[in-house]
Amino acid sequence: MAKRITQLRGSLDLDQKIADIAQLEEKMSAANFWDDNEQAQQTIAEVNGLKSIVDETNKLNDEYEELQMMLELAEEENDESLLKELQAGLSPFVKHVEKFELELLLSEPYDKNNAFLELHPGAGGTESQDWAEMLLRMYRRWAEKRSFKVEVIDYLPGDEAGVKSVTLLIKGYNAYGYLKTEKGVHRLVRISPFDSSGRRHTSFVSCDVVPEIEDDVDIEIRTEDIKVDTYRASGAGGQHINTTDSAVRITHIPTKIVVTCQTERSQIKNRERAMKVLRAKLYEKKIEEQQKELADIRGEQQEIGWGSQIRSYVFHPYSMVKDHRTNVEIGNVDAVMDGGIDAFIDAYLRKMI
Repeated sequence: MAKRITQLRGSLDLDQKIADIAQLEEKMSAANFWDDNEQAQQTIAEVNGLKSIVDETNKLNDEYEELQMMLELAEEENDESLLKELQAGLSPFVKHVEKFELELLLSEPYDKNNAFLELHPGAGGTESQDWAEMLLRMYRRWAEKRSFKVEVIDYLPGDEAGVKSVTLLIKGYNAYGYLKTEKGVHRLVRISPFDSSGRRHTSFVSCDVVPEIEDDVDIEIRTEDIKVDTYRASGAGGQHINTTDSAVRITHIPTKIVVTCQTERSQIKNRERAMKVLRAKLYEKKIEEQQKELADIRGEQQEIGWGSQIRSYVFHPYSMVKDHRTNVEIGNVDAVMDGGIDAFIDAYLRKMI
């Protein structure tokens, strides 16, 4: 553990991070800091992220030194009770180090950003739409446990139950870094509550995740390349939201990417949000194309993209959730559906090293 702590400190350049924090805090003390509210929030998130790394490193170092002193004392006094206390303290310390190491794996350019997460049910009508709503709750619960903020960008309810589609903006440090591991198709096997014969059903929902990106990222969207439709919003949102054509659908003609937003009362705000999602999707597409070109040059055989089945959730005839990319299995389905997906995220991120 001493070796791992030393390697962590060596890779972090804490002095530079402390200097960055001081520079950003000076920026935050400026009189015009709150003139651009969104930029101000991003700066605060960046400072909190840097402080978290510095504080966690120092905390781990203190924990290590405390355990080391306990070991030396146990050896000097040949005290079995101190040795047991040391062993009890070692397990949470190792978990703390591993959790911190995982956070440091999120070093890609947009890992620290907020994330747009979309859920789309597959064929199967009400059954698949209900599965999409169950996943929506799972991701909300996961975000709550991390104190991330969740905003609904678009929500289209199912005809009888569940959702036909939903787009969330999940705001928090490293939100995209964690949630990018969830891209793919999620498969459910259960006895359907909508089948009077009590038969077993298999349902599929696709999850797509893209980072929220800054306006200064070089993504050109020409006016002639987009088609904008407005329509009356449906679902929750109060009386006013259903009485005007405030919902916006934007189609990017060259790529056929479609984004929608209907949660704001103002058509202008819905359009701004929809354009932000479109920019993020076009950026993601650009990166994917660059990676594909590199893979073609190297002759690499790459895994199928987000459309591949990544995880199965089995409610019947037995209880298990299995990630097919890492073979991680969890028998407590209820805990997973209550937001307990960190084991899957952890294993996949470590596999990508």
